[in-house]
Amino acid sequence: IMKTCQIKKMLVANRGEIALRVIRACRELGIRTVAVFSDADRGCLHVLSSDEAYPLGGSTPKESYLNQTKIMEIARKAAVDAIHPGYGFLSENPSFADAVVEAGLLFVGPSGTAIRRMGDKTEARKVAKELGIPTVAGSFEPLPSLQEGIRNAGQIGYPILLKAAAGGGGKGMRVVRSGHEFETAFQMAPSEARGAFGDDRVYIEKYLESPRHIEIQIMADSHGNVVYLGERECSIQRRHQKVIEESPSTAVNDDLRRQLGEAAVRLTKSSGYVNAGTLEFLLDSEGKFFFLEMNTRLQVEHTVTEEITGLDLVRLQIKVAEGERLPFDQDQIQIAGHAIECRICAEDPENSFMPSTGILTRYQPPQGNIRVENGYREGDEISVYYDSLM
Repeated sequence: IMKTCQIKKMLVANRGEIALRVIRACRELGIRTVAVFSDADRGCLHVLSSDEAYPLGGSTPKESYLNQTKIMEIARKAAVDAIHPGYGFLSENPSFADAVVEAGLLFVGPSGTAIRRMGDKTEARKVAKELGIPTVAGSFEPLPSLQEGIRNAGQIGYPILLKAAAGGGGKGMRVVRSGHEFETAFQMAPSEARGAFGDDRVYIEKYLESPRHIEIQIMADSHGNVVYLGERECSIQRRHQKVIEESPSTAVNDDLRRQLGEAAVRLTKSSGYVNAGTLEFLLDSEGKFFFLEMNTRLQVEHTVTEEITGLDLVRLQIKVAEGERLPFDQDQIQIAGHAIECRICAEDPENSFMPSTGILTRYQPPQGNIRVENGYREGDEISVYYDSLM
């Protein structure tokens, strides 16, 4: 059990809207913030919104937001108490979580041990199997070779998914519908995973054609308390990246919500997990659910859960990292209303929605009773180096 300690200064190891979201929560809690930025992001909003900002150098993720050594040097130089990783980049990298703690800082997320157990998709599938929670058919180890992958795929049966063992967001994922497609996909998926997460391991999962994608948000403190905060439906996707998320799901009744929530809590407790996390499930046409993976971090779509529960998940993340108990138990969580999040990306709809880069010449945010989590402003450049999410 952690002792309670107050964070006075936090480094946000990310960029764009999630960096701004964390900076806002810190400001509300009276915590000073330190931003880091690549050469391409020098004039970005997260840099201007923080109390201090330090250059990482370079523009590619490997040179900048994936550069653990540089980020830790800045953390020491800025004399911060804690690091929040946001999502993507180093947020599910166990060695980074370990490095933060070894430097005497608080990591606003789970421990490196918990990330290794649950953030690694093959390890998480093993845990679910041990607990008797249904999983999607597939391999339980990263593929050691092309030949082993072809053999496994033949046993599971096509179509299959090649998936990155680390990270998420649709990166390092390829649908393979027949054996003659496998070799090309096996060459592409690890390369994409390495570029996004610094980890090229991939595994195989059976590809289900039309399931519903249901996920459960959990929050766990260092005193053994774990709660689930309802579900989110993320079935509307493009190239395996979520486009629209909503909560509650129209396909989930009270009984199914309880079953999913209890399975999520069991998985979370089994790994000694602390902080925010999301357990993802697939739901078939008969209402049967299968564990897919755990995202050992905050997610883009945490906002819809905040809207229907009235909770501030980033604030809770920080308080839990400081060693505080969750201020509620499962029975006190109330879900009210309905929320839908639309991800706005810089894309070209006339070119298969491929990422579009350049200057944001006109930007008019929606008005009214609408929440906008924003990473850009008019006149900013959408660079070629990062995800197209705005």
